[in-house]
Amino acid sequence: MSPNPIAQPEWKKRADMKVLNTDLRRVDGEAKATGRAVYSHDVRLPNMLYAKFLRCPHPAAKVVDLDLGPVSAVSGAIHALAIESEETSFLGQPVAAVAAESLEAAEDAIRAIRVEYETSGWAVTEEQGLDPATPSIGRRGNSFVDRETGDLDEASAAVASADVMVESTYTVPVQHHCCLETHGLVVDFDGKRAKVWASTQHVTGVSQQVAGELSISTSDVEVITDYMGGGFGAKFGIGIEGQTACRFAKELKRPIHLMLDRADEFLFSGNRSGGRQILKAGANMDGRIVGMTAEIWRHGGIARGSNPGQPYIYSVESSHMQMGSVHTNTDANRAMRAPGHPQASFAIEGIVDELAYALGMDLLDFRMRNLEDPVYHRQLDRVAKEVGWYEHGYRAEPNRSRGGKNVGIGFGISVWGGGGRPVCVTSVRIDPDGSVTASTGSQDLGTGTRTYVGAIAAEEFGLKASQVIGRVGHSAYGPANGSGGSTTVASLAPAVKDAAHKAREQFAERLASWLECSAEQVRFEGGEVYSTAEPGKRLSWAEACSILGSRPIEASGEFQGHLQTQGVHGAQAAMVEVDTQTGALKVLKMVGIQDCGLPLNRLAIRSQINGGMIEALGYALFEERVIEPWLGYALSANFNDYKLPGCKEMPELVAIIDDDDDRQQVIGMAEPTIIPGHSAIANAVHNACGVRVYDLPLTPDKILMGLTKKA
Repeated sequence: MSPNPIAQPEWKKRADMKVLNTDLRRVDGEAKATGRAVYSHDVRLPNMLYAKFLRCPHPAAKVVDLDLGPVSAVSGAIHALAIESEETSFLGQPVAAVAAESLEAAEDAIRAIRVEYETSGWAVTEEQGLDPATPSIGRRGNSFVDRETGDLDEASAAVASADVMVESTYTVPVQHHCCLETHGLVVDFDGKRAKVWASTQHVTGVSQQVAGELSISTSDVEVITDYMGGGFGAKFGIGIEGQTACRFAKELKRPIHLMLDRADEFLFSGNRSGGRQILKAGANMDGRIVGMTAEIWRHGGIARGSNPGQPYIYSVESSHMQMGSVHTNTDANRAMRAPGHPQASFAIEGIVDELAYALGMDLLDFRMRNLEDPVYHRQLDRVAKEVGWYEHGYRAEPNRSRGGKNVGIGFGISVWGGGGRPVCVTSVRIDPDGSVTASTGSQDLGTGTRTYVGAIAAEEFGLKASQVIGRVGHSAYGPANGSGGSTTVASLAPAVKDAAHKAREQFAERLASWLECSAEQVRFEGGEVYSTAEPGKRLSWAEACSILGSRPIEASGEFQGHLQTQGVHGAQAAMVEVDTQTGALKVLKMVGIQDCGLPLNRLAIRSQINGGMIEALGYALFEERVIEPWLGYALSANFNDYKLPGCKEMPELVAIIDDDDDRQQVIGMAEPTIIPGHSAIANAVHNACGVRVYDLPLTPDKILMGLTKKA
């Protein structure tokens, strides 16, 4: 950062922006839509081998015998490796891998491996994990408490003395990332240097990890992620797939293509942890929540799981929380879009709704009375108006009529950080032929990074977005942070702005003599360059660039903290229709509002809001990992049995950018859009028919059983 405040880059006022803060079409949209985009899965190299894993079919087992010998008899099979030859701890854990001339030969070789297992019990459910007869899974035992806040006696007394009290247990299932492009990479290693195509959220991290696996320096590793098919938090490290590909490449000295198949993806590439939350809360007639106790159990497989804790965003006068984990013999959870927050949201939004109904209060008014931040008041009011809440007939009690299709409305809110970090180094280059490139090693997960990288430079030079090429996803372009925690835009955009600002200043210095003015008087606007001292004397962009001769301009940019900030808010509303005869549920409309400081690409932001609501829709209605507990079989490790929402299930989606947020810094906002949607849908179901479903997904049988019980 320059010590001279005048020389610091600053974002233009929103009203003065011509490129940023507008609707920008994705620059790579055509390449993706036409199939020209090359993903890691698409890479084909001369002399390349294909690799696959053999998975353990049991949740936990001892490997009594592992015979790789038969692989040598398979036509096209080249080599086999033992991954785990002693004991497995989760269902689907890889025990061996093969490399072959073709994918078909690799599949044949996997089937040829002879392996004998010995099983002695396992846990794939919380009940099994808590059973004293279950063999130990983790070093701390199969269940443990690792976090406690507040005073239990004080909080319990506050709940007991409240005018109304509600106690409920909320459970959420394990949700999978469901990236359309599976985990994996292609490794080409000649013994000294490696070229890697990776489906990753962290190009810089992959280069470091691959270097470690191959025992070479990071400078000898070139990582390419031109395009990738989703990550959602699961693709930070190279994983077992990367480690194995490097082993094969090092031993066989041939390029290795190792991309997981769909069952691999479901069984050992991570997931969103499930959990159970027991909440007891009390509120007084003035609408204030006076006490709450929370017992939270995370279900993260062989890992801890995630949950930010309760009472989450809402204000409670006295609260106590105890949080722990129950281990099972299933794959470890990984970060997934707003880790832990959707789980917390489901419980807190449900208990808040129940308290409001118990008091006979308007659900929206009750929320606002227990939210200190006025931003939530503004946002809740906005989504309420958009969804038709103020005209709705059931604002303080649910519709209990039977025999038809009832409509209900529900709400939820979210919170996130979204700030940046000083990691990214970027460059902007202006060539004599008029071409401009903005380059960064940061990856584009499909969120539009490539588009705004170019757009920031275009805004700086007074050009159209199409006149600047944004280059991303290559380790040679410089270090960058991993795309997690919605930190990409807040880390990267300031660095790109800094590089473009420096390049513009250099260009102004070079053009000043031609325009017969000082560098401070040179302006770049509308594809032209002129002097404020003599505006009539102008150069087109092409003419100005030709003056550079054989000396292009290239500037490097770094993180500028004053160009970003953190702290975002969001609110969502859902309108549903419940058939009280069958329990069938249809989501009619979802409305989401999100603040994000300075919007860079309004179209992309609305797309992120829509995407978050759709992901929450799947969490609410369909998504659930299913494992038969006694046989230990995975029953949902494919897209036939693991259900996702499709076109038929899409409601009307209304995405709103909160322009009342006038902060003039960029903030990441993609993750919080997933947090409250499923909670709003569940609350809307209760509002429609008086049935509260306490465990996701909200399937018709659960609604119908609730209706039958109430009848």
